[in-house]
Amino acid sequence: MRTATTGRIHSWDLSTGVDGPGTRFVLFVSGCPLRCLYCANPDTWHMRDGQEMSVEAVMGEIGKFRDFVTTAGGGVTITGGEPLLQPAFTAEILRRCKAAGLHTALDTSGFLGARATDELLADTDLVLLDIKSFDVNTYRKLTGGELAPTLNFATRLDRLGVPMWIRYVLVPGWTDDLASVDALARFVSGLGAVERVDVLPFHKLGASKYDALGVPFPLHDTPVPGPALVERVRACFKEHGVPAF
Repeated sequence: MRTATTGRIHSWDLSTGVDGPGTRFVLFVSGCPLRCLYCANPDTWHMRDGQEMSVEAVMGEIGKFRDFVTTAGGGVTITGGEPLLQPAFTAEILRRCKAAGLHTALDTSGFLGARATDELLADTDLVLLDIKSFDVNTYRKLTGGELAPTLNFATRLDRLGVPMWIRYVLVPGWTDDLASVDALARFVSGLGAVERVDVLPFHKLGASKYDALGVPFPLHDTPVPGPALVERVRACFKEHGVPAF
């Protein structure tokens, strides 16, 4: 893979607890091949809408917070959008961060996992892998994409020994079928590199972004899951020996 000197960036931020361990410098890249009905960041869909930045400029921004995030037990997370839509740029940022002694995390749907080279993954300390649904038809309706690439990527990460945190967004009427959750839990329990599953309750915090873009929010009338349902789904993973939060 050729080294990329520039990429398309949406923004960056600092976060704690939701984008990997510790306090993270979170880089949001632009562009995504999926159109998840619950997407909270529709403003990252199109690469053309992002700001072109050089690797050097991005590393300069990360460098401003290096001491802060390392002291807080964190590092750098690349998310989006979909980072693997810009694989060479993502790989170079991960390489530079790894060389600088920073913990690295890649947040991805895995849909473009085949674009991640072994070298890119060697520079990745943790993959936050979003598995949107374990039912093929539901996955297609929910995202517009296919499930198989994500499962193949998960299997590959396991083979390479790359640590994973699985992310599962719980959406009433879409991803709350307990038989499907149980099947996913069985699959995940067979992957030794999976450290935990984060069950993320569906929310509507991104609804205002749809309004600003003049785009209808597909799940505007979908309720958020109640605490009992969230705990039941978490319990399903725990029953298969997978830590779930």
